[in-house]
Amino acid sequence: MKKISIWFPAAVIILILSSLTVSAEPAKNPPLHLYEQNTMSILWFQNAGEAKALYYQGYNIGKLRLDEILRKKQYNRSLKPAIVLDIDETVLDNSPYQASFVVNRNGDPFNWSNWFDRAEAKLLPGALEFLQYADAKGIEIYYISNRKETQKAATIKNLQHVGAPQADARHVLLQQENENGKETRRRHVAKTHDILLLFGDNLGDFSGFDGLTDTGRVDTVNKMKEEFGKKLIVFPNPMYGDWEGAIYDFDMKKSWKDIERIRKEHLNSIEP
Repeated sequence: MKKISIWFPAAVIILILSSLTVSAEPAKNPPLHLYEQNTMSILWFQNAGEAKALYYQGYNIGKLRLDEILRKKQYNRSLKPAIVLDIDETVLDNSPYQASFVVNRNGDPFNWSNWFDRAEAKLLPGALEFLQYADAKGIEIYYISNRKETQKAATIKNLQHVGAPQADARHVLLQQENENGKETRRRHVAKTHDILLLFGDNLGDFSGFDGLTDTGRVDTVNKMKEEFGKKLIVFPNPMYGDWEGAIYDFDMKKSWKDIERIRKEHLNSIEP
């Protein structure tokens, strides 16, 4: 995942882990009952076999596609072949950090810095095997995240600790000051590389989705449907993301009362 929203999500804390790119913040520390709204999404992410299966599925598709592209030479051979991955909820699992707010029912859900500095996030299913496979094939691996540039040393430390290949200053591209989204960094890589595959948990991890409304995001997905599973690999993240920010029109000054109301208004229900 371009993550530019930061709310307390309908299902989890609205943090845009890759979306840590905003200049303003809403009121912090939501009412206690809103912490409970995170429970099911985090519980699913951490415990459901289906969640793990979807990660394996995504990385298995990535391997199949990579083999096919290389075998058929379906890339610009004048450029170096590369893949681009988001980090959070794509390679690394930050759900324990988010679960802490449900369990402790307090804390500032907008401050990732202390968690990132600990460099303790674990790998998500299938990530390491795929990354090692791509590395062995001579593919350059770029980790493009909306973590802040000031968090680069801790991010590289975490990636290296879990054995992620090519996790160095050249291949870990974090958000620069005053930068919005990831498009600039993707284009930088594309100057010298043919990007064969992109992986992420947020549509902002792919081109063409920044700043779209919730309906605009769905319409664009429908228009790009042939690309998913072909060049774009999406992982499940019910915990946070631009999907919810778009529902609020990316207005980060809304009150928690308004946020709760808007969430319910966007539910498609049946009449009793």
